[in-house]
Amino acid sequence: MLKRLLLISTILMLTACQSTPTSEEVHDVPSEIPEYQQTSSHQDVTAPQGAHTESTSPTAPEDAEDVWQRIRQQISFAPSEHSRVKKRIEWYLKHPNYMHTISERAEPLLYYIVTEIEKRGLPIELALMPLIETDFDMQAYSHKHASGLWQLTPLIAKHYGLKINPWYDGRQDLIDSTNAALDFLTYLHRRFDGNWYHAIAAYNTGEGRVFRAIEKNRKAGKSTNFFALELPRQTRHYVPKLLAATQLLKQQLMNFPVIANTPAISVVSLPSATILDSSPEWSMLAQLNTGYARFPALLGGPNRLILPVHKADKWQLYAQNLPTMPNEQWQSYTIRRGDSLSVIAQNYGLNVSQLKSFNQLRSDKIRIGDKLILPILADQQYTYTVRSGDSLWRIAKQFNVSVNKLKQWNQLPHSTLQIGKQLTIFLAAP
Repeated sequence: MLKRLLLISTILMLTACQSTPTSEEVHDVPSEIPEYQQTSSHQDVTAPQGAHTESTSPTAPEDAEDVWQRIRQQISFAPSEHSRVKKRIEWYLKHPNYMHTISERAEPLLYYIVTEIEKRGLPIELALMPLIETDFDMQAYSHKHASGLWQLTPLIAKHYGLKINPWYDGRQDLIDSTNAALDFLTYLHRRFDGNWYHAIAAYNTGEGRVFRAIEKNRKAGKSTNFFALELPRQTRHYVPKLLAATQLLKQQLMNFPVIANTPAISVVSLPSATILDSSPEWSMLAQLNTGYARFPALLGGPNRLILPVHKADKWQLYAQNLPTMPNEQWQSYTIRRGDSLSVIAQNYGLNVSQLKSFNQLRSDKIRIGDKLILPILADQQYTYTVRSGDSLWRIAKQFNVSVNKLKQWNQLPHSTLQIGKQLTIFLAAP
């Protein structure tokens, strides 16, 4: 029991995410920031000159026409005049098209994220963290091996129950990653006695580092608020980035293109092992189901599919006609002398649990002459050795795959390649 507690403590002391460091030059000017309180209005804080403020909300947040408006009406973090926040606001204002790109990426995701945050009673500002983390890119990787919309590390992801295997990475799944990230943030909020700025900083750099910075200031008789702490450079900018985006939205300092305040996705159940056909009508589902590394092979995941809400009825009709196994996507295998589940699984690029799932086996015992069902994969594995002059873009174009898929298949945190490195590529079967 003691060993288990020590293991959990060690895991949670590690960072959840790593953001790209900023090149802004700022100065630490201590500024007391009130802790988050759901009932606080912060009416004593003066908004920056020229900002638009909302004295009353014409509708309840859930009845707003726009998801951004829904967020705006619930913002409770106090505006900040700190130099780091002001510099980030200036950066946003110099890039007026930035929010158009963000809104386009966030459109199928944001309503779900906001709804989950509201269900938990968490501050609505957390809905903007994927903007700070990845610009709402569900397939993002960092140099610290963090992945997905919320930039979760493998240790944090597995601690909160996410699956990571050759077929599926829950960190790149909207539903799984959002649940894990909000669980982790809730834990950090408790650990830091209700101080959301400390919790958010710990999400970026690790709770141990933030605790040590707080304790160092406390022993020196200094302020322990976020802006007074000695933290890594990227973390010193992390919370200000979130505050800047929050203030831009709350005070309407720039345009956030409208995202309809209605459900954008539906979730449907799948059999335990599913390989979609090659119909182009459903190929767009890969964009919403990036957790599946080898789409349209939906294996090793949570047995569900995310699809646009307007496709739900048509999907039900399509799903009714899905052929049962075996079919053109599956093959029959006859067990021979010397076979075992582990040997068969290895020969076909699977693991034993997947093989048992496909065949509804409750034990590892198999008999000579029995038949097993195995998937005929929608792609063929190819190993490519990086040569001089190569880039991910050139390799992706050569094999007609996406750069994001190359990164996902090979767990690449960035686009830099080394000559001689071997890349795994999955090519569509002829």
